[in-house]
Amino acid sequence: MSRTGFPERAREGFDDRRHAGRLLARQLTGLDLTDPVVFGLARGGVPVAAEVALALGAPLRVAVARKIGAPGQPELALGAVTADGPVSYDPRLLRAFHVDEQVLEPDCARERAEARRREQLFRRGEDVPLAGRDAVLVDDGLATGATARAAVRMLREASPRSIVLAVPVGAPDAVAALRREADVVVCVLQPVGFAAVGQWYRNFRATSDEEIFDVLAEVGS
Repeated sequence: MSRTGFPERAREGFDDRRHAGRLLARQLTGLDLTDPVVFGLARGGVPVAAEVALALGAPLRVAVARKIGAPGQPELALGAVTADGPVSYDPRLLRAFHVDEQVLEPDCARERAEARRREQLFRRGEDVPLAGRDAVLVDDGLATGATARAAVRMLREASPRSIVLAVPVGAPDAVAALRREADVVVCVLQPVGFAAVGQWYRNFRATSDEEIFDVLAEVGS
């Protein structure tokens, strides 16, 4: 075991998202959580969140946030948007790419519409009330943290007791920035040489809609 209480191989990365979720859950089970609700950030965060929900005996729901990509680099998130609520941009990246919010409005509208579509697709009955409960938001990792930031702000509007952001791996600067958004941030690995979330997974294949439906059915309500 390492000094963190995790198997040494966790420091080398994760077999897949479910393995990462089991390791992440070990840190979360020690927290003093009140009637928690676990949210997996679609898509890749949902299999990770399933293990957390099972360990906590908590209901699992899907949170949807869509990145707004940089011009010519769609995989680099300048910001993100949820189905409702304001768009969340990284001012530093906007300046670096010499773009303003007005230029990105068409992209924002498109991604907001897609977030609404996916939210309806993965909805499980009525919304779970969060007042007086702890919300645990789980993703498979933090690169820029844009989608996680947007999702935290969305959950904040439901007035939970607290918001815990939990990820298996993250860029140290992104983790530090999200500590200003969530009440608690739990991150198993913060590699100095972080380049991308996928480099810390042996199997990082894309999570399909069908896999999300299977996970939701497995965990139950």
